[in-house]
Amino acid sequence: MKKSILMLALASSFAIADEGMWMPQQLPQIANELKAAGLQLDPASLSKLTEFPAAAIVSLGGCSASFVSPNGLVATNHHCVYGSIAHNSTPENDLLANGFLANTPADEVAAAPGSRIFVTKAVDNVSDKVIDAATAKLSGKKRIDAIEANQKAIVAECEKDEGHRCTVAAYYGSLEFYLIKQLEIKDVRLVHAPAEGVGKFGGDTDNWMWPRHTGDYSFYRAYVSPQGKSADYSVDNVPYKPDYHLTLAKDGLKEGDFVMALGYPGRTNRHRLPTEVSETFEWAYPNTVAHFKNTLDIIGRETANDKDAELKYASRVAGLNNYMKNRQGMLDSFAGSDFLSRKQAEHAELTKWVNSSRDNKKAYADDLKTIEKLLKQRQEKDRKNYLLDNAKPRLLTVAGALYRLAEEGTKPDAERKAGFQSRDLPRYKGFVAGMARNFAESVEKALDLYNLSKYAAQPKKLRDAEFDKVMGIKDGMSEQQLSTLINSWYANSGLTDAEKRTALLEMTPEQFAQSDDAFVKAAVALHKWHLKQEAAEEELAGKIQQAYASYMRAKIAFMQSKGQAVYPDANSTLRVTYGNVKGRGHGNEDGNAWAAFTTLRGITAKATGEGEFNAPQKQLDAINAKQYGPYKVESLNSVPVNYLATLDITGGNSGSAVLNGKAELVGLAFDGTLDSIISDWDYNPDNTRSIQVDHRFMLWQMQLDGADNLLKEMGVK
Repeated sequence: MKKSILMLALASSFAIADEGMWMPQQLPQIANELKAAGLQLDPASLSKLTEFPAAAIVSLGGCSASFVSPNGLVATNHHCVYGSIAHNSTPENDLLANGFLANTPADEVAAAPGSRIFVTKAVDNVSDKVIDAATAKLSGKKRIDAIEANQKAIVAECEKDEGHRCTVAAYYGSLEFYLIKQLEIKDVRLVHAPAEGVGKFGGDTDNWMWPRHTGDYSFYRAYVSPQGKSADYSVDNVPYKPDYHLTLAKDGLKEGDFVMALGYPGRTNRHRLPTEVSETFEWAYPNTVAHFKNTLDIIGRETANDKDAELKYASRVAGLNNYMKNRQGMLDSFAGSDFLSRKQAEHAELTKWVNSSRDNKKAYADDLKTIEKLLKQRQEKDRKNYLLDNAKPRLLTVAGALYRLAEEGTKPDAERKAGFQSRDLPRYKGFVAGMARNFAESVEKALDLYNLSKYAAQPKKLRDAEFDKVMGIKDGMSEQQLSTLINSWYANSGLTDAEKRTALLEMTPEQFAQSDDAFVKAAVALHKWHLKQEAAEEELAGKIQQAYASYMRAKIAFMQSKGQAVYPDANSTLRVTYGNVKGRGHGNEDGNAWAAFTTLRGITAKATGEGEFNAPQKQLDAINAKQYGPYKVESLNSVPVNYLATLDITGGNSGSAVLNGKAELVGLAFDGTLDSIISDWDYNPDNTRSIQVDHRFMLWQMQLDGADNLLKEMGVK
């Protein structure tokens, strides 16, 4: 196989200390840096995905986690299992408020429908198979179709190993592709979650802030069939026996100590072009923040006097608040920075380099012009469709997706559109089942009215004629008229009922076409319109894929010429980042905003007894009585709660195991600081800090909650 771009990129000098979300196979190349930072293991051992410690690290499909016992016990963040806690909560048994603890395996409850634990088993470079000689000659939609066909064939072959989920991930702007093979554990159960006053202490007020005092940890357990195979939920299933699991550090951390986080970071954008930076920060993010704020206001208003509806939307509200604060933090950082001007200067330098006559670099010049032109086309399209995309009611989207699933189901599996194959059916079933505890008609109607009003207020030339015709949108409609229209949709639909939503999963295309349900009829009528839109998007996407890969090839060559390393942007695959425990100030008191550690004193200082700072009374009593147990740190005169480190993380890293130099568990990453989250785009070594829950606080709180069974299982005496 040809030498990969990542290996070529590492032939030069490396990035500054602490920067980089490294692929495990890259780590031997930065062995000196890891050793210098404090790693006590052989760096080569970290690159072996089927051995310790990488084999103990798992993905939840949006969060990271790790095995912490030989019996399939999985540690992750409280906010990563929030949906499962909410799903099992009722007004009579509010697990969000009170917490949950299974004293025996029989007491464990099923996680939210669709919950998964993915255990990575292999990673292979398949670039030459994804873009083979024939595909390389294609452009536009034909290129996208060929790439998709190649990916599906690779995935199908991989998934012949039953019980595994395989994905082809793109790196360096789709310049390279890797096949990720994962064991898919489908029986996931909630084991323990502290009360919301611990797991979400500080709520949205403290989110992305420091000092922090949040016990953001919880536990799942992975179950498999008695034969050890991946299986759906069954009372006959048994705990999964991982090949490796993490052990808890006997010695706690102190400032300056080496730490590394192993997890699945979602997306970073450090290789984006200046035009993408300006479009994102000057248009996309401001609109996103405004839209989410209004959405949250509507949900808050509609659930104010309905506890059941409040619980149904609790997970969505938490996610929206987190995302909104993240984006606003990025906007604030961007406004006070020279980020765009630096990007423009860097790109100007790259452009000058590729236009030079030396080394045949002129071949890159046309590629740079092409990508700029194509990105502008996509930005114009995104702006035009923004309000339209938001205006589609949730039930219309569900009906449309399930009709497409039925249509694709009439074809041989290999010919179906990616995302609508047999392998995807469990995801749809889980989504539909989950709506039983995350859907309320009154809330959806209010959201529909808000979104549709903004869309319908546009001049006719800016709206989509086909969508308007099918949905009954006309010029000059008042809010009352739109409300009447929306009410008529729901009055003529049965999809507000869970059983009727579930029935869609079994319907044929002919049955969809014969349905009198308002949302189903609209979905069927808009199907061809949607396919036409999709084809246009894929024509542009195919051209962008080709041009972006060329752009990245030029950028890598340019950076190598300057002796700079080029690690790939995060893409939800396993990465390792390393750094040190480090504050941004001096001293150990919580009054100092940048001390490396916070302590139990900060909890009592913040606790108000209500809302986001409603610490459990049992916890406050223990703190006031100074019942620290073996977890007291003399230099802090208390138990450490959270700590700062220079780890390079992003969304998706939530729940990542944080290990010391001996690869022992010393905490879980769960957040960053507001002024440094722009590091997704622009890494700044001076202020970038990750926030972790200290494992000593986890153990202290678990002991307080009576989780002795779990402590024993994890080897705590």
